[in-house]
Amino acid sequence: MHPSPSAEAELAAELDSVRPGLSASYAAALPGARAAVLTRLWRALAHEPLPWIARREPTADGLTLHLTDGRRLHGPPADPYATAAYVTEVRLDARPYERAAELVTALGVPHGDAFAVELGRSTASLALSRAGQPEDAPEPESSRAWEQRVVDGHPYHPNCRSRPGFSVAEQLAYGPEHRPSVRLGLVAVDDCLLRGKWPEWLWDGERALIPVHPWQTAHVLGIPAQDGPVAHPLMSLRTLALPDDGPHVKTALSARLTSSVRDISVQSVERSPAVSEFVESIAARTDGLLQVTRTLGAISAHSPDLAAVIRESPEMYADRARGERVVPVAALPLTGLPASPDWLAAFTRLALTVGLQLLDLGVALEAHGQNLLVVLAPTGAPLRLVYRDLADIRVSPARLARHGIKAPELADRMVTDDETTLRRKLFGSLVAGALGSTAGAAPVLRAALERAVRDLPRTPDLAVLRQEPLPTKALTLMRLSPQRPGDQWARLPNPLFTEIVLKHAPIDQ
Repeated sequence: MHPSPSAEAELAAELDSVRPGLSASYAAALPGARAAVLTRLWRALAHEPLPWIARREPTADGLTLHLTDGRRLHGPPADPYATAAYVTEVRLDARPYERAAELVTALGVPHGDAFAVELGRSTASLALSRAGQPEDAPEPESSRAWEQRVVDGHPYHPNCRSRPGFSVAEQLAYGPEHRPSVRLGLVAVDDCLLRGKWPEWLWDGERALIPVHPWQTAHVLGIPAQDGPVAHPLMSLRTLALPDDGPHVKTALSARLTSSVRDISVQSVERSPAVSEFVESIAARTDGLLQVTRTLGAISAHSPDLAAVIRESPEMYADRARGERVVPVAALPLTGLPASPDWLAAFTRLALTVGLQLLDLGVALEAHGQNLLVVLAPTGAPLRLVYRDLADIRVSPARLARHGIKAPELADRMVTDDETTLRRKLFGSLVAGALGSTAGAAPVLRAALERAVRDLPRTPDLAVLRQEPLPTKALTLMRLSPQRPGDQWARLPNPLFTEIVLKHAPIDQ
């Protein structure tokens, strides 16, 4: 399996037939997309524990990676928290590479061919996503509209826009950055697992109706679906918002997006209302600083490929009469607010206060930029947080017991008392992920963290946060290790005690 060197051209040819009006914009977006994916890949090469990298050597003009086979990779200094695309070229021995897919192919590492195919598609799809953006769009008025502004996907994953199995027409029809309206399908089932209160409009007599994504209907289910409501896709692609601030519908989508196949397990449906009620009760201990979008109902036709979850919209937790608004953390850089050191320090303090308090109680949130939202005052000041999608939290019965809290019955994969696992879950998603990408650079993150931690209670978790390298998922290592399921981790320089000196500038976007 080899990456086609014409992956960009193949998408261009399909675009010419589907939406020729975007062809010129797509071509213009390709250089920036190549740099964006190469920057993400270089971050991984510089910081992840890849077994074929023997050592890393800082140099006067950048960073050299010594491979186990004697070859050398050379590129610019690698800021682990940078979000701007600044890597336009990496040299393998004397040969320069501008495309991530071609570099991985040249490296010849195990499982690299499949990964290179994904990188080529990610680059092309990212250029497509950028090509369709309006120049003078009005200020978003809802969290949904803000989500659609997040064009580049995951800020650190080289597969940030990899959508295997999606044609160009389907990307344009279903990708939130293209701002489409998507008509959900409805599948009636006689035998199902149903938890919570299923909405009245999702019944056909005695049979429950399961909302399905049209891509799932076309490519996976092989059964007809009746027309359902029109909805708006959100950042996760498979979750869609119903109109007029209606609830969000999480559908099964059996496609590999970035790292994982996105389905809905039977066990998660079984436990979802109990998990929702439990986390809501824990969030109530934050004195209003954290709200959790409740799971209203969940259903499965005893299959991860045909299931859905209905949950509240985050808009419910903003007081519009007071001028409040809700913005996903992933979209915060687009507001311009993080440019203010005072604002960024205040947001960092809020996020760490909530995250560390819940961790001390026994709940480690997967608080990355997609799951975490912030309620802003009319002035832009961060007031409180909203958390959604509880599928990937971790819960410690031992920590709960120390606070006199009984753990509910949870899915086995959610339960752990391992301190490292709990801290990795929160620190990797919130600090190395959400806060890092909001700051956009190591020196900026360092300044915000230094100001924020001064006011936080001195807990064992905070001590670890201040004294050890920051964990982050080794996303590239995971893609190159298909034989090893589950998360793998890298350790990033901690800005709180490591001075990261970088000399580079982002390229034009």
